[in-house]
Amino acid sequence: MDGRVSGGVGNASYGDGELLTIGAFARASRLSPKALRLYDELGLLTPERVDPRSGYRHYAPAQLERARLVAWLRRLGMPLARIREVCELTPDAAASAVAAYWAQVEADTAARRDLAAFLVDQLSRKDTVMTEPATPLTMRCAALTDQGLVRPAHQDAAYAGPRLLAVADGYGPSGDLAATAAIEALKDLEHQDLTSADLLTALEEAARRAHRAAPSVAPPADEATGSTLATGSTLATGSTLTALLRSGTQLALLHVGDSRAYVLRDSGLFRITHDHSVVQSLVDEGRLTPEEASSHPQRALLLRSLDGATAFAPDLQLLEARPGERYLLCTDGLTSVVPPETIQDVLTAAADPDRAVRELIRLAREAGAPDNVACVVGELAGAGVAA
Repeated sequence: MDGRVSGGVGNASYGDGELLTIGAFARASRLSPKALRLYDELGLLTPERVDPRSGYRHYAPAQLERARLVAWLRRLGMPLARIREVCELTPDAAASAVAAYWAQVEADTAARRDLAAFLVDQLSRKDTVMTEPATPLTMRCAALTDQGLVRPAHQDAAYAGPRLLAVADGYGPSGDLAATAAIEALKDLEHQDLTSADLLTALEEAARRAHRAAPSVAPPADEATGSTLATGSTLATGSTLTALLRSGTQLALLHVGDSRAYVLRDSGLFRITHDHSVVQSLVDEGRLTPEEASSHPQRALLLRSLDGATAFAPDLQLLEARPGERYLLCTDGLTSVVPPETIQDVLTAAADPDRAVRELIRLAREAGAPDNVACVVGELAGAGVAA
C-alpha cells in the first residue's frame, strides 16, 4: 500500500497472486460488473490485468478495499470526479474531504427544504385564492442606504412606496447614476392603476428601459470599485435591480444581479431570489461551498446585470401575499456581513419597517460595512389596520 485511502477490509481471503474475475470481484466488492467497467473507463478503479485477446478484466484482492470505499462514497451520493480525488488522499485528508462534502450536502438539503416549504405554501395559496375573498392590503414600508465604512463612493439606491419596493447596486465609473436610473425607471409604476395580470409585464418593461439606457450614463473621471459584470470590462457601468410591485394581494418580483429579496412568514425567513454571480454558479455546480463563496476573490463578478451591453434576462415571479408578512430587499453589502439568522431576528423583532432597516444598517456597520448597503422593508397589513 502507498499510504493512500483504500477503505475497510472485508471477510473474504485471497492469495496474494490470485487474480479475481470481474464477476468474483463484483460479488466481493458489492459493485456490479457494469459499474466496474464504468470505473475502469474513468480511471477510478483500473483492473490489475486485462486479457489482450478477450478484453476480460481481472482484479487483485488488494483492490477490494478501494472498491468498497468507492461503493460507500457512491452511496453518499458523491460525484465520481470527487470520489477520484478522495481515493488519492491520505486517510486523514480523505476523512476531512468526506466531512466537508457531507457538510455541503446538509447545507444544500437545508436550503432545498426551505425552498420546498416556500413552494408548498405559495402553491397552496394559489389554490385558495379563487375560493376565498381577497383581503384588501396596505403596505407600510421604509428604505435606507449607507455608504459603509470603506467604499470611496456610494453606489446603492433604494425606494419604498405603498406599491413598489426596489433596491439597486451600481458598479463601474458611473455606478451611482446607473443604480439611481434603474430605480427612477420604476417609480412611475407606483402611480399606475395596474391589475394583477399587468404586474409582471409592466415591471419587466420598465426594467428593460433601464437596461437599454445604461450605456447612456456618462462616466465621471474617477473610477469607483465594486461589483462588475464577469464578461465585461472593469470600466463598464451597470447595476443590479431587485423589485417588488404590488396590486391587491399579488406581488410581482423582478430580479437581476446579486441583490436579494426575502420574505418573513410564520414558517420562517425565505430567500426568494437566486444570485446571478460567478460564485453562485460555482456553488450550484458543487465546486464551492456557500462558506467558501463568501470569501472567494471573484464574489463581486456578476453574470447578469442592467448594463445595456448584454442580453436582458431578469428572473420574474408572481407571488401571493397575505397580511403580516414582511419583505426585505437588500444589496450584498448587507448579506455579505450579516447572517440570515440575524436578519430573521431583526425582521421578527422590529416594531415597524423603519426600525428594521435602521437596525440592519447598524449591524452592517458594526460588522465593518466594507461595501455600500441598501435595505428596503415592506410590511403587509389588512386594510383598516393601524400603521
